[in-house]
Amino acid sequence: MTRGSASEDLFSPIELRSGQVLGNRIAKAAMEEGLAGQAQLPDDRLINLYRRWGIGGAGLLITGNVMVHAEALTGPGGVVLDADTPLEPFEAWARAGQVSGAAMWMQISHPGRQVEAAMPGVVWGPSDVAVDVGRHSKRFGRPVAMTAEQIGDTITRFATTAHRAEQAGFDGVEVHAAHGYLLSQFLSPLVNTRTDEWGGSLENRARLLLEVVRGIRNVVSPTFAVAVKLNSADFQRGGFDADDARRVIAMLEPLGVDLVEISGGSYESPAMSGRPADGRTAAREAYFLDLAAELAATSAVPLMLTGGISRRDTAERVLASNVAVIGMGTALAVTPDLPHRWREHLPAAGTLRSVTWSDKPLASLAGMAMVRYQMRRMAAGQNPALGVRPAVALLGDQLLKRRALRRYSRWLASTQRVETGSLDAALRA
Repeated sequence: MTRGSASEDLFSPIELRSGQVLGNRIAKAAMEEGLAGQAQLPDDRLINLYRRWGIGGAGLLITGNVMVHAEALTGPGGVVLDADTPLEPFEAWARAGQVSGAAMWMQISHPGRQVEAAMPGVVWGPSDVAVDVGRHSKRFGRPVAMTAEQIGDTITRFATTAHRAEQAGFDGVEVHAAHGYLLSQFLSPLVNTRTDEWGGSLENRARLLLEVVRGIRNVVSPTFAVAVKLNSADFQRGGFDADDARRVIAMLEPLGVDLVEISGGSYESPAMSGRPADGRTAAREAYFLDLAAELAATSAVPLMLTGGISRRDTAERVLASNVAVIGMGTALAVTPDLPHRWREHLPAAGTLRSVTWSDKPLASLAGMAMVRYQMRRMAAGQNPALGVRPAVALLGDQLLKRRALRRYSRWLASTQRVETGSLDAALRA
């Protein structure tokens, strides 16, 4: 297993703990595409999009959120993979990303309390602490604290999704424990106020993440990669911090984790959009490099850094900081063949317009809408259009979400999703 260092090159391979070899150190990081088709399945749009990235030269492609619980989606365009889902669309999706030899990993997630109020289904959290984004807080549903049985079912759901991802031909999964989603909520002392074995000390707050990873490792093959996306910090006073991250990485190491991706922030403090509350990482590329370099100094698990990387010199600086893999999101939505361009020492196609609105939650939404606009264009066989205005992208995104919400609501109402017994049966299959 090789860790990043100054002697490594962006285009050198890396062998992971599972024995899986990535062809280079460049990864397409997860971005929420919002492109689920009928029955919340991947269709030709996602297949076209990932084929485009598959021929772009990255060694690793990580999908956007694939949800483990059909009644708990971040948005109505989310893909669902559970015990009842047909695998054929996922098999086609995996093959599209692997077309030129890249590894294809599925990011698997549960939103917990970060569910829009208009969505049907459930809004769960470790506690009944609601999302606080000021005047936009009413956009989110009010969470209820999960029962011990619901926590157990969730562990099984993650394992089921990972098992079925391997059956569909994916090369690995990434467990999303960052950005304020459910597993990140359990890690946060601000959100997790439980007094049972799932709350209190960091060991208890990390228990759900550790049980999820154990559950996955128990049902997938040794050569199937298992990664975790973890916040370097929540960037909220009194929240999950870098020392917590260091300790959680050490807890993950004995469980056979191949890679830990370092990011940061949540809906309440959208550091992943380049607006962290920590002055060390504000207004520049590689938002979380300082913290990632500190974590890499003690981590026995290879680290991947995502957040604002778009230039080769920045990527090389990150690699020289003992980070093993460079993750890029927006940069590859703008220039899908950027890794090939870097090989030829060519620049990116350009950059998106800056969103300078004073309303940070709204600005974060607009920034994500601009990225999704580019992904929709590539999914339709077109090239990115970098001149799109933030307000135009946000309006279009909201209109498409309304249409997707109607479709998702009808589908959910017509479908009886599986309970724990069926989940257990799926794992035994």
